Amino acid sequence: MIVERPTVQAGRFAQRLERAVAATEAADLDAMFIGVGSDMRYLTGYAAMPLERLTLLVLRRGDAPFMVVPRLELAAAEAGIRTKIEIRTWDETDDPYALAVGGIARTGRVAVSDTMLAMHLLRIQAALGDGPTYELASTVLRDLRMIKDDDEIGLLRAAAHAADRVVAAIVGGRLVGRTEADVAREVRERLIDEGHESAMFAIVASGPNSASPHHEASERVIQSGEPIVLDIGGTLGGYGSDITRTLWVTGGDDSRRPDADFTELFEVLYQAQAGGTRAARTGIACEAVDAAARAVIDAAGHGPAFFHRTGHGIGLEGHEDPYIVNGNSLPLRAGMAFSIEPGIYYPGRYGARIEDIVVCGEDGPMVLNEAPRELAIVDG
Repeated sequence: MIVERPTVQAGRFAQRLERAVAATEAADLDAMFIGVGSDMRYLTGYAAMPLERLTLLVLRRGDAPFMVVPRLELAAAEAGIRTKIEIRTWDETDDPYALAVGGIARTGRVAVSDTMLAMHLLRIQAALGDGPTYELASTVLRDLRMIKDDDEIGLLRAAAHAADRVVAAIVGGRLVGRTEADVAREVRERLIDEGHESAMFAIVASGPNSASPHHEASERVIQSGEPIVLDIGGTLGGYGSDITRTLWVTGGDDSRRPDADFTELFEVLYQAQAGGTRAARTGIACEAVDAAARAVIDAAGHGPAFFHRTGHGIGLEGHEDPYIVNGNSLPLRAGMAFSIEPGIYYPGRYGARIEDIVVCGEDGPMVLNEAPRELAIVDG
């Protein structure tokens, strides 16, 4: 199945680079080194391979940005980079680190991307000597990356809708008698069929395993009369999907429907997730959104059974700023994208979680996922 997807317009990358250069100078940095990873892809469009050979985006005070690229990767870089930028190549016997740091003050401040490989960072430090001080590039770039533009929101929406369709297919299919791992394999295949380039995770947590938030799908056979927490996601056009729904399988036997305790638990969870979503408005602190969801669960007496944050940012990375958690006073701004995913878990018995991807809009929250949030009671 070929799925047409939105894309990030090429002109966005030039704008992002300009903003990153301005932010570098505003932060009084002498340079910022961006290694292979999501920061490089965000700024240039290039999803470079993480190799032992150095590929680096260099932003220097008072100079135009440039890329340092191994000569054998030049064709890939030219194909992948989606903005006008100088590419400086190096041969196998050259010192790429000297090429990268030339002209940078040996006593200044330097930022490096958070996920840069240590082998590259240590060699950059050796090339610059003991003078510079180092900090994380996220201190500069996170304010740029947290606010999604229309192209990014379009990709997040497309990824969310694709994941919605996968959830619908799984909920409507056979489950009882299959292993969790078998269902997880189907999830991954369907995500790819729906246009994802990668299926990053497929949590299929049945019965008592539903009380483990990050359960690894196992050879356990799904039985009638139990819940399944289905948490799936991957990337489409580089941007993440992440959705969780809880269902209950009866095997076609009405006597195997959820008991009163689980029904009550799920209703509390449903209201908590809705409350957290409603609270996600511009100017509201991230921790206040967490509190809005948590208050519902606390009031119903399930507080100790909700032991993780309410959400995480999403974009080119599955988990990124902003984090919807107690202690994060950052106010929400229009364009921020994040999950709202409270859960209630009773180890050895069962658990449940509901998760949507939400974008903070000018006029309130925009929920990207459309799959029903109610407890799906199915024959399975």
